[in-house]
Amino acid sequence: MVKQFIIIYDKIPVPVRNVMWFSIITLGFHFLYRATASGIHSWAWVIWLNEALMKTVFDSSVWFNRHILGLEFNILDPRTMVFPGSGYVSITAGCSGLKQLYQVLVLFLLYPGPWRHKLWYIPMVMLAMHLTNLFRIISLSVMVIWQPQYWHFSHDWILRPLFYAVLFALWVVWVEKFQLMKKKTV
Repeated sequence: MVKQFIIIYDKIPVPVRNVMWFSIITLGFHFLYRATASGIHSWAWVIWLNEALMKTVFDSSVWFNRHILGLEFNILDPRTMVFPGSGYVSITAGCSGLKQLYQVLVLFLLYPGPWRHKLWYIPMVMLAMHLTNLFRIISLSVMVIWQPQYWHFSHDWILRPLFYAVLFALWVVWVEKFQLMKKKTV
């Protein structure tokens, strides 16, 4: 049976195999994280990291909304921007981006490629995911003012999947530029 699987696997085009492994690692991580998140989020260092990320996301989005977009809002504790006559955006534990940072780490540690490039590429992808998260919060701030009726749809069906689209794009860059480069030089 294993031999038959190997024969079938070898017939699958390499790009399809790569996407298959990306999907298995990403979905496997997602479901494993969901199953263990409550335990993981009770660890002191994870609580500290999540709080630090929430504060960073909140402070950065407040600054951008005020100084770049010129939006008017009030701040309520904890980490809530209230837009008069429109609604509010709160940064909760799920908005910190911590899961996405873990996901980047797991994906690129497990996925083949040269370690000398992983040492700089993983932090770069983590930064890109953090910036994606900031874009998400800022977009939700704009959405709550101009199109509040689409806020929930945007949050759940556009901006949340955006993380996976960005992660996939950065993974494609990894495969095309670094993982395949290693195979060509062998």
